[in-house]
Amino acid sequence: MASSKAAQEFVPVREIKDGIIVTPDGGMRAILLTSSINFDLKSADVQQAIIMQFQNFLNSLDFSIQIFLESRRLNIAPYLTLLEERHKAQTIDLMKIQTREYIEFIRTFIEGSNIMTKSFFVVVPYTPAILDIGGGNKGLMGKIPKLPAIFGRGRDLKAAAMESEKTFAENRLQLEQRIAIVMQGLQRTGVRAVMLGTEEVVELLYRIMNPADTEQEIPKVG
Repeated sequence: MASSKAAQEFVPVREIKDGIIVTPDGGMRAILLTSSINFDLKSADVQQAIIMQFQNFLNSLDFSIQIFLESRRLNIAPYLTLLEERHKAQTIDLMKIQTREYIEFIRTFIEGSNIMTKSFFVVVPYTPAILDIGGGNKGLMGKIPKLPAIFGRGRDLKAAAMESEKTFAENRLQLEQRIAIVMQGLQRTGVRAVMLGTEEVVELLYRIMNPADTEQEIPKVG
């Protein structure tokens, strides 16, 4: 009989700390939310300048990045709820009628149209170098064991936790340097970027793993 598995077992994420995704192999991923450019409204010269700047930005990187586009249907329900509250609180009859007509217009328009919202993300990775140890003709083959194995059972767990925190801080510094490079490169093309926090990363991962629930409220993290 097949045993059920938690959804976390299918997601290559060990933990999310300070907005940074930590993968099972110790790698780090930061997710940047970026603005967009209405490229078609730009003049031909400006379009060419943007393309050249973006090309220079990509060529300047000595590490890979991932560009991700999320497209989902716009959830208008919270806005309609707000309008209903305004309608109930309205004391002027004419404004009350106009608010009701506006609510019905929005509801009819949404039901007859498939309105989508798009979000743009850039994933910035950093994977610490793994030192190998070995001997004989095999050379440097064996990976250094993970932190708990290094300290062993007799080592103070507090010291192990402090060492792990120090390693995380050092690796985060390297990742932050890459983030700064990406942000500066995107800014030259007219694109603004901001790093997602922990709850925002969790929400994004939830939407990716549960596409059928993208119009529903995202569960709170706690």
